[in-house]
Amino acid sequence: MEEIVDQLRTQLTNPQRTSRYTQAIQNTSQPIYNWLVAPFESQLKANGINTLVFVLDGALQTVPMGVLWDGNHYMIEKYAIALNREPQLLAPVPLSQQPLQTLAFGLSQVRSDFAPHQSFSPLTNVEIELSQIPSDVKLLNQAFTSQALQTQINARPFSIVHFATHGQFSSNPNETFILAWDKRIKVNELSHYLKSREESLPDPIELLVLSACQTANGDTRATLGLAGIAVRAGARSTIATLWEVNDKSTTDFIRLLYQQLTNSTEPMSKAEAIQRVQKVFLNNANYQHPYYWAPFVLIGNWLSLFPG
Repeated sequence: MEEIVDQLRTQLTNPQRTSRYTQAIQNTSQPIYNWLVAPFESQLKANGINTLVFVLDGALQTVPMGVLWDGNHYMIEKYAIALNREPQLLAPVPLSQQPLQTLAFGLSQVRSDFAPHQSFSPLTNVEIELSQIPSDVKLLNQAFTSQALQTQINARPFSIVHFATHGQFSSNPNETFILAWDKRIKVNELSHYLKSREESLPDPIELLVLSACQTANGDTRATLGLAGIAVRAGARSTIATLWEVNDKSTTDFIRLLYQQLTNSTEPMSKAEAIQRVQKVFLNNANYQHPYYWAPFVLIGNWLSLFPG
């Protein structure tokens, strides 16, 4: 199983994204579907199930469940999908009817005079990404410092906190971080910032979005690293990526995601919002390869929070 999962991961991130490589992904992911989901398919249909929540371990954490192929369709075409750190049911907590308040941070430039930044390339579409987010406060490049993060996150009861920057998830806390203008903000420090807001602001962060981050290569327990710790630190759920994604496609994905979250005319869960965007990508000739739509995963509370 681990050999097949590793092969699938390699195929998903392969720079060759022709139809032949897409077929290879489908062929590789179908046995995993047959192991994990096919035995229960009739029960899922009989009970009208439309969302699946996975609690994964080991190599399975390195690949998105939505890309599993049943012979005719990817699983994301049939189910909204979420990940959870432990097998527990969560009570739905509807948001108030007040408009969502969003705090957004972005890093499009990389400081050349600061050693930890030198291995990161510029994210040229971050400014466009932030411009398309309905955000109350946006801090870009030099304004995005660790001190600014600490100050702003405690200033107002933001429902969504969005990071468009480099970052890495790892099972090693010292290698799990997001990149700010002045330094790498390691996961323990980020957790401290998130927890500190609970003292002054009773409403939790509903959604933490980590755009342009990636999992550490070869670390099969990395996926839930930064995202999972953020959830434990008080964010109800996190959207993150399983590999370093294309800058342009990420901008388009995030734009469509916020349109779903803020403009829907019907109640929708966060898992369903991601599913809808992924299905839009599947129908776009430029983005239908799983490399573009599959890495986005939701971790934590997946239930209906957006009233429409």
